[in-house]
Amino acid sequence: MTPTPTLLFCVGATKASTTWLYRSLSRHPACFVRSIKELHYFDRAVPARSKPSIAKLQRDIARMQAEFDLVPNHGLAQKIRDAKDWLSVCHAPSDAAYLAYLSNGAGDHRVLADVTPAYSLMPVDVLRRMASLLPDVRFVYLLRDPVARLWSHVRMSAFRNGGDLAAEAGRVFDAVLAGNQADVSLRGDYRGAIARLDAAVDPSRLLVMFQEVLLTLPGVTKLCEFVGIADHPADFQSHVHLGPNLTMTEDQLARARVALRPQYEFAASRFGTLPAAWMRNMGEGVA
Repeated sequence: MTPTPTLLFCVGATKASTTWLYRSLSRHPACFVRSIKELHYFDRAVPARSKPSIAKLQRDIARMQAEFDLVPNHGLAQKIRDAKDWLSVCHAPSDAAYLAYLSNGAGDHRVLADVTPAYSLMPVDVLRRMASLLPDVRFVYLLRDPVARLWSHVRMSAFRNGGDLAAEAGRVFDAVLAGNQADVSLRGDYRGAIARLDAAVDPSRLLVMFQEVLLTLPGVTKLCEFVGIADHPADFQSHVHLGPNLTMTEDQLARARVALRPQYEFAASRFGTLPAAWMRNMGEGVA
């Protein structure tokens, strides 16, 4: 009998190398990861909230099918199959259907994974439900230097909005610091996310890790040990979703340091030693 696999959730933080982790897991021989990175099952499982997601997924399937018709290839065919399977789950969401999707084709792979950073925003009761789906469910939460994470998120949003990049980034940045763009602020609220995870997940099933540590050989070894899989070579050369090149102004850096000081103080009190990148951006007056 094939043993029940481990279910691994990577629940954030946004812009903290979750895509890099997803690709690393997909290359690991013990892991089975389907080709849709962010499933958003637990934050969009209610049918009424799923309508926009379903419409986007249908458009994605049509686009991929058109590409496949022009230039057929195995990888794209797999993505189309995965998207169609996931569309079926979106039309009739249930935890059983969700688990069946994750495991369909897994064979003897020991680990299933869902890498959806938005899950870090879920309330404690939803996180507890996630933790009870299988006998062995584990959670990974990645923290990136708060200033660097914020600026990466701002650049991504500005690029998607279009127009002059520097001007739009300035507008988004100002809106975030004024409290008018909660989606960006919440994705970097490490204190809140970790508090919810602490309340919902057994400590032995939760790994909170600095992104700056993950992207090292010891970091990958620590992750593999936590998941219960053999160490496996990681690609530290490829960069994922770097986004447009735009440097913060000195004024923006100073304001970001002040706004994000509670996150630095929380991390320092929780973990003690912080990565060098964090220390450089902390600014004066941070414990």
